[in-house]
Amino acid sequence: MNDFQFQNTTKVYFGKDQLQNLHTEVLKHGSKVLFAYGGGSLKRTGLYDKVIEELKNNDIEVYELAGVEPNPRHTTVNKGVQIVRENNIPCLLAVGGGSTIDCCKAIAATVYTDIDDVWKLVKKEVSFNKALPVIAMPTIASTGSEMDTSCQIANVELHVKGGLASPLLRPVASFLNPENTYTVPKRQSACGGFDIMMHLLDMNYFVDSPKNPLQFNVVETLVRTLKQQLQVVMEDPTNYKARGTMLWGASWALNSFCTSGFRTLPSIHSLEQLSAFYDQTHGQGLAIILPKWMRYLLNKDETVIDDFARFAVNIMECASTGNKKQDALNGIEMLESYVKDILGLATTLTELGINDEKFEDMAKAACRGNTSLKPTYRELSIQDCINIYKMCL
Repeated sequence: MNDFQFQNTTKVYFGKDQLQNLHTEVLKHGSKVLFAYGGGSLKRTGLYDKVIEELKNNDIEVYELAGVEPNPRHTTVNKGVQIVRENNIPCLLAVGGGSTIDCCKAIAATVYTDIDDVWKLVKKEVSFNKALPVIAMPTIASTGSEMDTSCQIANVELHVKGGLASPLLRPVASFLNPENTYTVPKRQSACGGFDIMMHLLDMNYFVDSPKNPLQFNVVETLVRTLKQQLQVVMEDPTNYKARGTMLWGASWALNSFCTSGFRTLPSIHSLEQLSAFYDQTHGQGLAIILPKWMRYLLNKDETVIDDFARFAVNIMECASTGNKKQDALNGIEMLESYVKDILGLATTLTELGINDEKFEDMAKAACRGNTSLKPTYRELSIQDCINIYKMCL
């Protein structure tokens, strides 16, 4: 277990009657706010009107950045930076999914620099040492961006995604109301829920690092609970307890507690290049890749058997056969069945109309300009990555 420092400074307002506190958080920073959101669903559900009413009734001047994309474009970030600078706005409010929150984080980081294009920050051509405060109000249980220190944005011109990371980007406050997630369509709920579980598995469970019993057991319990509660959400979308568990679980997956002491690059998130190359939903890509990655490693490296068998028994809840390799195989089959039959997601790239045309480019992107993907749970060469993509067809 490596040395680490832990501090999470996000104030969380959890529950159905917390919106009345929003103006208090905004006014800590000034009387203006940039209100960022995605598509029209916010207005259809009535949440847009409630937020506007809460802000304007307390004499807060509201500027808007509408239409933030599911994979937020760097050009949208740049637009937000321009609005903030022209109007001297001291605070950002992100209402929507992780993409909207990530967009605001990127705006927050860029505003105090002397550049107009956030992509220069992503490429590390310049750095930032100050950021605007971000207030988050997630409307889907997914990325956990409402309590973490990083963001991901897309450059569709280059077909790449990139990110920023700093404690400065952790939201100062987050409003988590399970009722705001009731109207999320089933597919989005499934993709978001799988993304939550993958944050835990990819960054805290399948790690090339000694496993701290406290965090490892917490992660195992979290993933198993989220797997169970996501099934409830799929069957009963307005189940407050299940929606609340997913929303709070998303925050715990990335609030820095579970990752404390681990220094491992995530494998599946690195391999998931579908959102960058094909603008596919991130969670869907993860759901296709995870079981194929597990099968590939199981055939290549027997040292993964113990971990995969434990995953099968303790998370997928398979009965132990007494043979760990068979347990591991059963767990992978159970995982694929869960993705297809419970979540209703695709299990192959063919179902999404994707062929092998861009596999080499995707593999190179996954390896981030290097000859292999490391330090991950198990090192993967560019050819390994291509082989895994082929298994996904």
